[in-house]
Amino acid sequence: MSATALALVLVSAFLHAVWSVAIKQSGDPLCFNLLQTWAACVGLAVVSFWIPWSAIPREVWLLLLVTGPTHALYIYWMSRAYELGDLSMVYPIARSTPAFMPFVAVPLLGETLQPAGVVGIAIVVAGIWLVHAGQGWRWLTFAEPASRFAFLTLGATVAYSLIDKAAMAGLADAEWPSRLPRSIAYSLLLTAAHALSLAPMVLRARGVRALRDTARSEIGRATLAAAISFVGYTLILRALETSLVSYVVAVRQMSVLFAVALGVFWLREEPTRARVLGAIATVVGVALIARFG
Repeated sequence: MSATALALVLVSAFLHAVWSVAIKQSGDPLCFNLLQTWAACVGLAVVSFWIPWSAIPREVWLLLLVTGPTHALYIYWMSRAYELGDLSMVYPIARSTPAFMPFVAVPLLGETLQPAGVVGIAIVVAGIWLVHAGQGWRWLTFAEPASRFAFLTLGATVAYSLIDKAAMAGLADAEWPSRLPRSIAYSLLLTAAHALSLAPMVLRARGVRALRDTARSEIGRATLAAAISFVGYTLILRALETSLVSYVVAVRQMSVLFAVALGVFWLREEPTRARVLGAIATVVGVALIARFG
C-alpha cells in the first residue's frame, strides 16, 4: 500500500469516527441520515456540467444501480443499530469488515494478499474486538435487536466495498476528459443513488412529520455531517483506484482507535485495559499492512 493511499485512508478513518459520533448524538438517526443526502444531491447538480457523462462506462452505471440500494440498507441498518444500542457496542461489529473481505475479494476480484498483509488484517480485527471486550460478549449473538442490525450493517459494508472497488477500477481504466476527479463524480452519483433508495425506507418508518421535526432542529448538523461523510468516502474511493480493497478496508478500521480517542478527550470516557490493548493492536496491524501488504 502506497504512502499516499495510506494517508488518504487514515484521514477517512478519522472522519468516519467523527461522523458516527454525530449520528449517535442525533435525536433520530434515521431522519438525520436522510437529511444528509440533500447536500450531495445539490452538489451533484452544481458539478453536473463538469461530469463527462459519456465517459462513464456502462458497467459502472450498472454497478451504481446495485450499490445505491446497498448503501441505503447500510445506512438504514446502522441507524437502527444506533437507536437500539450504544455506539461502543455496535461499532466493533459493524466495523469488522476486514475479517470477511478477503474471503470474497480474493475469489471475486482476483486480489492476492501477502502473508504479512493477512497477519495485519487479523491483528486489526483482533484489535477492534479488544477495544470493546470489556462491554461483554453477548453482542456476538443475535439475541439483542441492536446486534442483529449491527451484523446486517457489517454484511452491507462488505457488499458495497466490493461493488465500489469494481466501479472505481472501471472508472480508472476509462478515458476521463475532465478536471473533476473520478472519485468525486462517483461519490456524488453514489449518494444520489442511495438517497433514492433510502427515502422510502425512512418515510415508511418515521413519516414526514418526524423528518420535518428533525430538519428544524438538526439540518445544520446534518449538512456538516454530510460534508464529513462525502470527503471521507471520496478519499476511500481514491485509494481504491490503486490499492487492494482488503487492505483499504482493514486500514480504515483505524476509525475504532479514533473513536476511542474521541471518547476519552471529547466524551470524557475512561478507557479500560482491553481498549488500550485493542487500540495498540489496531495500530500494529495497520503498520504491517502499510509496510508489507
